[in-house]
Amino acid sequence: MKYIDYMQLNPFQKFGYNFVNFFKKLPSNIARFFKMVGKAIVAFIVGIGRGFANYGKRFVKGDVFVKLSYIIMGVSNMVRGQIIKGLIFLCSEVAYICFMLFFGVEFISKFGTLGTVETTEQLSADGFTYVPVYGDNSMLILLYSVLVIVVTIIFFAVYIASTKSAYKVCMDKREGKAILKFKDEIKQFFDDKFHITLMTIPCLLIGCFTVLPLIFMILIAFTNYDNAHQPPGNLFHWVGLNNFADLVNVTKGAVKAKTFANLAGWTIIWAIFATFSNYIAGMIVALMINKKGIKLKALWRTLFVVVIAVPQFVSLLLMSQMLQENGAINQFLSLITGQNIAFKFLDSALSARITVIIVNIWIGIPYTILITSGILMNIPADLYESATIDGAGPVKSFMKITLPYMLFVTTPYLITSFIGNINNFNVIYLLTNGGPTTEEYYNAGHTDILVTWLFKLTMGQTHDYNLAAAIGILVFIVCATLSLITFNLTKSAKDEEAFS
Repeated sequence: MKYIDYMQLNPFQKFGYNFVNFFKKLPSNIARFFKMVGKAIVAFIVGIGRGFANYGKRFVKGDVFVKLSYIIMGVSNMVRGQIIKGLIFLCSEVAYICFMLFFGVEFISKFGTLGTVETTEQLSADGFTYVPVYGDNSMLILLYSVLVIVVTIIFFAVYIASTKSAYKVCMDKREGKAILKFKDEIKQFFDDKFHITLMTIPCLLIGCFTVLPLIFMILIAFTNYDNAHQPPGNLFHWVGLNNFADLVNVTKGAVKAKTFANLAGWTIIWAIFATFSNYIAGMIVALMINKKGIKLKALWRTLFVVVIAVPQFVSLLLMSQMLQENGAINQFLSLITGQNIAFKFLDSALSARITVIIVNIWIGIPYTILITSGILMNIPADLYESATIDGAGPVKSFMKITLPYMLFVTTPYLITSFIGNINNFNVIYLLTNGGPTTEEYYNAGHTDILVTWLFKLTMGQTHDYNLAAAIGILVFIVCATLSLITFNLTKSAKDEEAFS
């Protein structure tokens, strides 16, 4: 369709055209995404190859001290006057060797089996009681093995840095350049390398509290770590892709796969309704508040801010109590009608899901109101004046000016809201606790989404840590793929200066 033909369509026709066009282009866009990922992987591999080539080139071109630094780190630096820097490299090597000898080797050697010695019981010295004789602890073996691997990667990076430094100082000596002293290099980290100084601590904290647990969780998905394999009493072992197979096994009687499929479908439906109901309703209320002639605008905005100020879990727990069969809502309806009203809002799957969506609108709409209010107040007034002069009414001004501007600015917010609602634990868990329960699902209820099911699998009686980890990986893959593809298709990414 040509641009002039597109512009002649009414808003509903445009929506339909864009909707159909989106799904038509979706396969090619997904293919392009994976092609981009493939190129990134190839570039990464090529970069590694180039790094090894440079590693060998430095060894060949360097003198004997550079070559010796490949074995004993810091030698080239110390010989050429960089004593402190050379000692730091040497101490790093010694510390890593000691770490591996006295700690790392013990655990990394058991990484392939996650332990073989079972915990047993033997008769105590008094001859009357049995005491446990603990064997291998699979969880500690896995955790410490991950730690050893990460430390090894960090040491490898330090080692490569030491070879580069050894070669650089050698070349500086040959070319007659001044050798930087340690204090001069430290000063650089507060001058032209200050960005490295600022990022070091955050990167370390991310590595310790995000990367390490993430790697551990990913590896758990490939084990049989569940209630029957709880360390230290029992060992767990590698099982490959069995946990993922349990989630996609469509054979009759596969309760886990049925639960995963149904909850995944409800999770997507919930995320769509929770995102767009809040967005549309919030935009409408914001338009009403910002309309010319509306008095006490600050008061209305303040009332919605007060809703945000109340902790969300307090509101949700209160609503959960009010929606019970004998709760405040039924009591109020009974009072005004004179009849015994006992609506069961949370007792059937359909009513509970509808109730959850409605309550979420009350919880989430104030955020959208504040965001859209700020955007509305920043749309240039002369655009509306020009539209009015050209004969555009309120509806046309909204469709041609307000909505495009709003979507352009808030598309990243919509994407993050959608992903956030896929993982919206609070609303589901605190309002319904996943209920109503059913025996058709594996340790889940009708309103459970994947993240609340994941929580129940880990904190419930089954302790299916392996299955929960597999679910977490699948949710991450879906969320990351959807968000990246969707964002790259939006005008916010393609034409950043459109509304500047």
